[in-house]
Amino acid sequence: MGPDVVDLARTRLVYVAPAAGRSGVGDYADDFLTEVAPHFLDVVDYRIETEGAETAREVLAHARRIRALVKASSAQGPTLVHFEQSGGSLSVFWASLLRGVTVTATVHDPPYPVWWPFKTKLVGRHRLLHHAVHYPFRVVTTALQRRVLRGRTVFALTTMGADSIRRNFPRSHPVAARIFVPARPDLTPPSERPLAVGLFGHVYRGKGFDLIGRLREELDADIDIRAAGRGTAALPAMDGVTLVGEVNGPDEDRFFESIRLLLVPYSKHNPYGKAYPASSAVTRSFAYGTPIVCITEGALVETVERGGAVGVDGVDDLAAAVLAVVRDSARLDDLTRQVEAVRRADAMTHCAAVFLDAWSAGASVDAAEYSVR
Repeated sequence: MGPDVVDLARTRLVYVAPAAGRSGVGDYADDFLTEVAPHFLDVVDYRIETEGAETAREVLAHARRIRALVKASSAQGPTLVHFEQSGGSLSVFWASLLRGVTVTATVHDPPYPVWWPFKTKLVGRHRLLHHAVHYPFRVVTTALQRRVLRGRTVFALTTMGADSIRRNFPRSHPVAARIFVPARPDLTPPSERPLAVGLFGHVYRGKGFDLIGRLREELDADIDIRAAGRGTAALPAMDGVTLVGEVNGPDEDRFFESIRLLLVPYSKHNPYGKAYPASSAVTRSFAYGTPIVCITEGALVETVERGGAVGVDGVDDLAAAVLAVVRDSARLDDLTRQVEAVRRADAMTHCAAVFLDAWSAGASVDAAEYSVR
């Protein structure tokens, strides 16, 4: 075995991520860890239950606990620490300020590991305070993140995301990976499903759920709109729109079998800069063989290029794109074949292999002046 090769079977993994149910990243982490864990000697799985509404005291407590876990693991032998980082994950970011141990991270909202590093529960309650704390100090927080990522191997789940990290953090080592398409049962082909389109995911600003009323007006009356995911049951009721609510297991199967296309009308105008996140809603749709119609925003440009997606320039073009496809069986079948190709290419085993290969090749140990204490 060469000097730069790491034997994962003799290495302990400390894995830090949001808890399942707190965000899409937490849900991703469950399946990802299940795949990679058997390759390691031992795994310490640390989940952050306070994700999205953390006090400063909780952030500090998580960082201390994680540091103690890393210290205990390192005392037993070779240890790798991997963090699942997203734009609002405070504890995951601050806990990653480790030295003297191999640390890697998946940056889910590239280019930045965290976009608002001081958005505690208190700050998040007040929009003006949130922006007053973060916007004027972007140069400072970016400099901090450059220091943290210096020499560190970080993964992005799209090529565009990895490129954006490379531009903003040239002394880091970005790796272009893929967000996996989860295993799901085969369903009736989309061209044979009910005449309906869907929206799917957690309801919050930028996800496009606010466009349902406009889409209802612009689509033909016989095309049903169905919305499923956390928070959708609380959306305003309207004729021709079915609000399904959160779906899991067989309920999720039934939702996707009830639509021909998934709409992904994400349009995030972020004054802090352009983000390139991968979409878990898209991978869930592809898992069920369902094509998408999306706005070509951020990394969704890459999704359209790979196939299975119809891209439009803006909100004004969404309904027209749906009408051009939803009744066209030949076009739907062609898009479905493209989806199946992506579904096979981005199966979990293929996507996890990128991480395992990078870890085995020997991610850099950040051995600066600090050590794990």
